[in-house]
Amino acid sequence: MTEPQSRWLKAARATLAAALATAALSATAQARNDLRPGDYIAVIVNQELVTAGEVERRLERVLADAGRGAKLPPQAELRKLALDALIDERVMITTARESGMRVDEPEIDRAVQSIAAQNQITLDALRERLRTEGTDYGRFRSNVRDQIMIERLREREVYGRIKISDEDIDRLIEQQQSTANAQAETNLAQILVTVAEDADAATVAARRALIDAALARVLKGEPFETVAREVSEDGNRQAGGVIGLRPAARLPDVFVEATKALKPGEVTAQPLRTGAGFHILKLVERKQAGAGHIKQTRARHVLLRTSPQLSAEVAARRLAEYRKLIETGTRSFEDIARQYSEDGSAAAGGDLGWSSPGVMVPEFENAMNEVAVGGLSAPVVSRFGVHLIQVLERRDVALDTKQLREQARNVLREQRFEQAYLDWTKELRSRAYLEYREPPQ
Repeated sequence: MTEPQSRWLKAARATLAAALATAALSATAQARNDLRPGDYIAVIVNQELVTAGEVERRLERVLADAGRGAKLPPQAELRKLALDALIDERVMITTARESGMRVDEPEIDRAVQSIAAQNQITLDALRERLRTEGTDYGRFRSNVRDQIMIERLREREVYGRIKISDEDIDRLIEQQQSTANAQAETNLAQILVTVAEDADAATVAARRALIDAALARVLKGEPFETVAREVSEDGNRQAGGVIGLRPAARLPDVFVEATKALKPGEVTAQPLRTGAGFHILKLVERKQAGAGHIKQTRARHVLLRTSPQLSAEVAARRLAEYRKLIETGTRSFEDIARQYSEDGSAAAGGDLGWSSPGVMVPEFENAMNEVAVGGLSAPVVSRFGVHLIQVLERRDVALDTKQLREQARNVLREQRFEQAYLDWTKELRSRAYLEYREPPQ
């Protein structure tokens, strides 16, 4: 398989997973009388059926979402991908039912109303559309119930499988601290007495005596800047030896190590020897960017959940239209979110409040981080649907120990979600009864 094909397969699997995670399943075959004329059973999954017609319809949807010009794997490989996704759906449906989950009728009513709203039609119009498409309304509601149960089962089981130890949190915090330290800006001043690499012992001793005398003057209270201007042999001597703010990664490691314990205004207790000569270092300023400090973002979004009635491609086009309305001032973000968004933030105009790194799913957070304050994202696909994001504010926040560890736990949980989800579906499938049927001759 070529690299472009491999990338497309990953995208196709994500599309199929999103369809399962956010859609009301459109064609759950629960009995043999669901077969259409000329159709046949492709696979029996526990007590459920997957028909060849369903596989073809799912394949058509994947191809439509891929768009024209996409480099696709062979047709047989695509069909197997669609079939596998349908099998996984059936396995999850039966598992959810067997777990004893229940969904109240009012909750189904709200979900159906949301589906109608995202399609910009009334509930009566949705009923009529289902009728013209040959879909029984009672079966449609049953599929919605199945999907809600699957959502609950997935969240409970997948997150329950993710085990995060205190040692895992400690390691992540240490990694974050190392990264933050490399990015922290430090302003140093130096007094440099140069020494040639091939200098003889007498010359080295003389140069050492010069730097020792400079250090003694500083330690007695003479201004560092004055001594630097008189003694230092580097390009910053006229500025009192001040190097200027630089990320720690752009400073010599020996400078970082020698000054890491200093407070602003303090000087190294002993001269430092490098290939350039002898140095006295003073910490002028350090801008903290440690793991105990995070950048929080306050954002709002409009979420459209994909479904058989609304593909990811169509949802993205619709959100792009909303984006134009907002940018031209025709509609406000809040009004659009209240009318169309399909999550609990809709009533607040899509406002998600302040979020710390690792709280949002990676695909959402990565897109959000690319948006300037006041800006709008392009449509963003996540496991929950398709989003339009606006960033309202950003701020730096110092975390206490408890908050820091909880933030690290959230990051690890999201990092491990995908693999835990794949392991869970694989395990469910290994326990399922599968009977593949050959096409009728």
